[in-house]
Amino acid sequence: MRYTQTSLKKLEDLFTELDYAIRYEKGNFHSGYCIVEHRKIAVVSKFFDIEARINCLLEILNSLAVDPEVLSEKSRELLGKWKKSSDAE
Repeated sequence: MRYTQTSLKKLEDLFTELDYAIRYEKGNFHSGYCIVEHRKIAVVSKFFDIEARINCLLEILNSLAVDPEVLSEKSRELLGKWKKSSDAE
């Protein structure tokens, strides 16, 4: 996976399809992010660069129970590709 602004945007769009809001805020996050599950909000440290933001969002995505039926075909393909790449690591 390439760590570009375009990849970050695609990942953010995937979260939007899952009805999650992503916010970039400052705070004392031990892992670099925080999930507010009952409100479907993912808060990521605003001081992270693109690579760290993508890694945090992928980590969050792996921890969520994702129903592929609610995603578009393109998002399903991206999700499968990202899950394979994270499983390989």
